[in-house]
Amino acid sequence: MLVSWMTTNKCNLKCVHCYQDAEEASALELSCEEGKKLIDEIARAGFKVMIFSGGEPLMRPDIYELVAHAASRGLRPVFGSNGTLITPEVAVRLKEAGACAMGISVDSLDAAKHDRFRGLTGAHDLTMAGIEACKQAGLPFQLHTTVVDWNRDEVCAVTDFAVEIGAIAHYAFFLIPVGRGKFIQETSLEVLENERLLGDIMRKAAEVPIDVKPTCAPQFTRVAKQLGVETRFSRGCLAGLTYCVVGSEGIVRPCAYMTEEAGDLRERPFDEIWRTSPVFERLRTQAYSGSCGTCDYAQGCGGCRARAAYYHDGDILAQDDYCAWGLRRSDEQRN
Repeated sequence: MLVSWMTTNKCNLKCVHCYQDAEEASALELSCEEGKKLIDEIARAGFKVMIFSGGEPLMRPDIYELVAHAASRGLRPVFGSNGTLITPEVAVRLKEAGACAMGISVDSLDAAKHDRFRGLTGAHDLTMAGIEACKQAGLPFQLHTTVVDWNRDEVCAVTDFAVEIGAIAHYAFFLIPVGRGKFIQETSLEVLENERLLGDIMRKAAEVPIDVKPTCAPQFTRVAKQLGVETRFSRGCLAGLTYCVVGSEGIVRPCAYMTEEAGDLRERPFDEIWRTSPVFERLRTQAYSGSCGTCDYAQGCGGCRARAAYYHDGDILAQDDYCAWGLRRSDEQRN
């Protein structure tokens, strides 16, 4: 079980795809003491992995204190970061605080393309320096790549790069049009191209000695089975089942790309929200409709609940239209 806390909306970059539309901190963000209380409640709920994300989590001055508190409660603190603020000193402090791994965004091996996507000239160089700082500090790291049409053919090359530089994993995040991502929706891959890329990624996963995982593309579990590729990831969409997110202002949601609210930490403790929220209870029925409801792979895949809600007027159990297998089966049924 893992939870992601968007510790702040403040960010030093202006990424064109940002689902949080992150830039400036909100005056309503959880304080350090509220954050520690949240961490206690997360541990009490039985979670094992605590993801510190943002915005850019390294922009919180109390981040080391929060990481240390999470570690003291038996959680495994990990990060989702753009990597540009990881100096040698920061890497050492993170490791000493108890951070177990850094997830660092690398969207292209071409520095200029990466910089344009991240909204800052020189971002790529800073990120590479951050990776080197992690290596020198002995702080494990993995690479995260947001997939759009212009970097589709680079994704597997980034996996090879991840192996080359000593990363422990490479996660490919498929674009969902929320936040600033709504303005680049046309760069999302078409459904059939999605399917082809998932095949490429899973075949690459079978060749390399690190974890490779498509994220927000739960159909990878089906693709892996159809290709005969073994993967330790047995479930696609985790939203509300073994995963959720906490926004910077304390609003709990099933995933970072879903707008449906499960509860407010300033009104109820996290463990109670996780256990009793109607949104989570509904997701846990797994009573999917449409092609997801009749799919033989539904229990392993689950369809992307964020896409289902986005494209079906908020219906979190609707079919995920970004599934080539579902489209094929629907065509067969119509014919």
